Order: sequence, then C-alpha cells, then structure tokens
Amino acid sequence: MLDSTCTSCQLYPRDTNFQEKTTPDPAAGLLLQCLYSCSFCVKTFWTHRHLPPGPTPLPLLGNVLDVKGGNIVNSLIKIREKYGDVFTIYLGSRPVVVVNGYDAVKEVYVDRADDFLARGDIATFDTTYQNYGVIFTSDLNRWRELRRFSLSTMRGFGLGKKTIEDRIVEESQCLVTELKKTKGSFLNPQQFFNKVSGNIIFSIMFGHRQDYDDADLLDVVNTISETFHIVCSSWGQVFEMFPRIMMFIPGKHQTMLSNMQKLLQYVRKRVEKNKETLDLNNPRDYVDAFLIKLEKDKNNPNTEFNIKNLVNSTLQIFFAGIETISTTLIYILLIFMKNPDVFGKVCVEIDCIIGRDRIPKMQDRNRMPFTDAVIHEMQRFMDLIPMGAARKTTRDVEFRGYNIPKHTNIFPMITTVLKDPACFPYPNEFNPKNFLDDNGKFKKNGGFMPFSAGKRNCMGEALARMEIFLLVVTILQNFLLKPELSREDLDLSPDVSGLGNLPKPYKMAFIPR
Repeated sequence: MLDSTCTSCQLYPRDTNFQEKTTPDPAAGLLLQCLYSCSFCVKTFWTHRHLPPGPTPLPLLGNVLDVKGGNIVNSLIKIREKYGDVFTIYLGSRPVVVVNGYDAVKEVYVDRADDFLARGDIATFDTTYQNYGVIFTSDLNRWRELRRFSLSTMRGFGLGKKTIEDRIVEESQCLVTELKKTKGSFLNPQQFFNKVSGNIIFSIMFGHRQDYDDADLLDVVNTISETFHIVCSSWGQVFEMFPRIMMFIPGKHQTMLSNMQKLLQYVRKRVEKNKETLDLNNPRDYVDAFLIKLEKDKNNPNTEFNIKNLVNSTLQIFFAGIETISTTLIYILLIFMKNPDVFGKVCVEIDCIIGRDRIPKMQDRNRMPFTDAVIHEMQRFMDLIPMGAARKTTRDVEFRGYNIPKHTNIFPMITTVLKDPACFPYPNEFNPKNFLDDNGKFKKNGGFMPFSAGKRNCMGEALARMEIFLLVVTILQNFLLKPELSREDLDLSPDVSGLGNLPKPYKMAFIPR
C-alpha cells in the first residue's frame, strides 16, 4: 500500500537544516523524481512481471486514471474489453488480479478454493477490524476456528426457543402492522427495512428484538446504512486506493471511519451487558455462546476466542446481516414497481397457493415456481456485491498461464458471472425466464452467485434466502406497491457502484390489498 511519507522522505535528505544550507536545483529535483519513478517501475515489473497484463500503472498512483468517475465496477468492465477475462490493475501501489466470467470465477471460488482462500485486502474495513473477526481476517487458522464456531452456534440455537423461521415470520407480521399505520402515504421504505433486518439479526446476536422506535436500534441501523453508502461511493473507492494518505485528508470517508469506531463501541457495550447476566449453562444468543467458549479456553494462549475476535465477529455478522437484506428488499420493491406485470403474476400465485389470510411459510416456496424465479432473477439483476468477496492467494499460483505470487489480491467479479451469457439467456435484462424451464418450473443455475461460492461463501446465505422470501411474499400478500414517480421515471441503475450496488433513493406507498 501507499505510504504517505514516501515522497517527502525520498526526494530530499532527512536533514532539518537542508533548506537553509542550499536551494534545491529544480533540474536535480526533477531528475531525482524521474529516477525514483523509474526505480518504482522497474521494481514493480520485476516483482510482478508474470502477472496478467493490464493498463500501465503510474508510479505510486497506480491505475487511478483508468479507474475513474467513482464507478470502479464499470471501469473494470471496460478494461476487461481490452485485456480479457484475467487482467491486473494497481490500486495505488497494490496489484490486484481481476478475474471475470463464470468459468474463471468458479475456478477461484470452488475448483481451486485452497489456492485463493485468504481474505483479500479491503482497506475501508481492514482499518477498523485490523485482521480480527470471522469475515475480514486473512489469518486462515483464525478464520477456520471462528467460522466453524459461528456456523455451529447459529445453526444450533434455532435460535433460542424459536426457530429462525419463526423469528422471521414474527418480524414480518410486525412489519405489516407498521406499514398499515402509514395509511398509504408516500415514504422512503429504507427506514422500515433497516429496522426489520436489524431486528432479525439482533435476535440472533443479542437474543431479542427491539421496538421499531427504540433509539439504539434506529441509531445502529442508520449508522450502518450511512457507512456502507460511503464505502461504496467515490470516497470509499479513493480510500481503498490510498488509505494511508486519505487517513489525514478530510472528507466523507472520515465519517465512515468514525462510524465504524462508534459501531465497535456499541458492540463492546452489548458484550459487557451480556457478561453481567451470563449463565454458563444456558446461552441465550451468539454473544453468550462466544463468552462461554472464551471462558473454557482462557488458559490456552493460542486460542482465537478472545474479546477482540468476539467484538469484531459480532459487528461483522451484524453489519452484513442488516445492510445486505435491507438493500435487497429496497431494490426488489423498486423492480416490482418498474415491472407491474411481474408483480401481478406473483400476487396471483400468492393468492392461489397461500391466500390472503394464512401466514406464509418456507415450505410454500416449492409450490411457487414463478415467485421463486422472480426473486432469484431480482437478486441476479440488482447485482448487490458486483466485485464479489476479495480474495488473496495462499501460495505462488499458476493461473491460466500466469504466475501469481503468494499474497496477491484477487477480485472475482461476481457481476460478470451474474451477467454471463453462457449461464443466462437474458444476461442484461430483467427476465424471470432466466430461472424457468419450458414448463414454467423453477430451474437452478450454477451462475447464481450473489452470496459468493465455495468454502468461504456467505455464512448467512440460508438465513438471507429465508428472510427475502418470507418478507417479500408477506408484503405482496398484504399490499399493492405505488411509486411516487411514474413507472417510466423509475430508475433501476445504482446510485453508487463500488463494493456494493445501492439503489437510488425513492418514495412509495403501501396500499392495503
């Protein structure tokens, strides 16, 4: 990564009286800069000479001119047109191998998973998490221990005395009650879905839900939403390229950093609250289970079960569980309003299979192929995490004719999988036929990777699928969706496109059916 002190310390000696002794010769200064630039280029070429080709980087700045306009995703897609499915870019001085298309991405995530299993650098989060926690650690032993524990704990709870499905159903009915209170007025739906997704993950991590007007719930979900929007914006993208310099430059990225510290402090307080009432024989939630494991391993100096990993793992799961579900639901409603014919067909299927009075259950999904296909297609089309989960090579790797050194960052471009014409007959348009066979039955598709794939896929995939289905069906069972703008004026293109694709803000009304 770029060191913010490198230019000043290398152009001139570290003599505090230097400028008093002599005035630098402009020609000599230019020569020194040229020599430094040349040495950088030579070192870069020598170290990474066998990496895939890509646009020529500038010294220190990397490919900042090629990745411009605050939309790194479109920039990378354009570079692919020239250099092919595997190419190299430089984010500042850091080389990143970008992998595109179903076959190549599957090779990284699944076929050769062990070669690409380490978590790639994501400066916007690494600055806060500092390699702790289950999701953003590059330490493979730490990741294995914490992931195994987290999956086992989240499955084993069922959660508390209710199943996960029961909790989602309960929350969906609370949502219906709240939406009916709006009496058909136009509003931004994000405020509701932040609370819904927040409460579901709240119950898993902390053992209970919060009232929708609870100050802590509102503060946390709004802080997460604001933070992720900045991460995905041009501010977050520039920070990703030059984190050490941007730390000292004012801008929205400073809000992102302060928000992350605020969230960490919130989780620390929740952990302390759990410790005060902890029953070692009766864990209530994820935090309790972790605290019990921590107590059992307290005499093991090599254990990964410590307070730092507890706090960071809790926040990482909490953050992902709120933001991804909330954004997905907001995008889904927007797509429905843009496609009223699809909305109508889904409502007909809901009425036929479930009716207006019975509460939806997960077992209904197998009898609702069109609804299932529509939800899959919406997730494919919105392309929520377009650059996928960044990875890093665990050893020197030979990949598609190129030699990639150990610890090289990899961007598996999920967007190019979700839009791969080899996988989907309608790759660039919204069309449920991408997941339907000729008989109108739901058809699985290997290119459907919105949750990543392989050994390090999203831990909450099963939970997310359940949340999305039950919440969407419950909303459509009870409400018609009315946009504030005309259908023609609804814009499905993202507001920001970086680590995530986030929809433009909009207002709508929920009209009781």
